[in-house]
Amino acid sequence: MSIPFPTPIPFVQAQGFALQRFDGGVAELVLDLRDDQRNAFNVAHGGLLMTLLDVAMAHAARSPAAPGGAVEPRGVVTVEMKTSFMRPGDGRLTAQGRVLHQSATLAFCEGDVRSASGELLAHATGTFKYLKRLPTAGRQLRPLNHDEPPTQGAGSD
Repeated sequence: MSIPFPTPIPFVQAQGFALQRFDGGVAELVLDLRDDQRNAFNVAHGGLLMTLLDVAMAHAARSPAAPGGAVEPRGVVTVEMKTSFMRPGDGRLTAQGRVLHQSATLAFCEGDVRSASGELLAHATGTFKYLKRLPTAGRQLRPLNHDEPPTQGAGSD
């Protein structure tokens, strides 16, 4: 059974990712691979697997400490990510992201994608920065979730 994503992300919704777990520094997503997500070898495109890993780790970084706990009103952006591919993916894919360590401003995570039979398909590590707002072109601050109008400013919170 999937649960709603805490922050709507149009790109993630378009890919068909479903959030299964979101607590305790862990996030789990599933995806039933579609034909338009395949590469020339007719298996999951590597960019799709990287996106799945990125989203799983980022959600692990944002997850509440306890099941059913409140989510802090902050987002995360990927600072760096390294991905290794082991096997081609097909069918139902499950990604799990886990927080290894976090500070007030950064989260260090790892994640993996597995096949329906549990085979490891890809593994990643990533560093994520916590942000309340994201400065965009013209130094306009864009809030997370569009819950307030953008403001002009010289920097972020």
